[in-house]
Amino acid sequence: MKCTVCGGELKTAATGLPFKISDTSIVILKGLPVVQCSGCPEYLIEDEVLRRVDEILAKVEGRTELEIVRYAA
Repeated sequence: MKCTVCGGELKTAATGLPFKISDTSIVILKGLPVVQCSGCPEYLIEDEVLRRVDEILAKVEGRTELEIVRYAA
């Protein structure tokens, strides 16, 4: 698969990404599986992974400003 931005090759990788869940809370998901471009910072999150992200974020209470959660399929 090719990157739509630069034409580089897309490869599976695991990374940490921040998600803003309220005006005062951010959750960083570590070990999140993405499809990352080898030539630029572009990445894609597959639909099934995004559904799981929604489930994980729904369980976060949001009482802290920053929370780090490990992604688990």
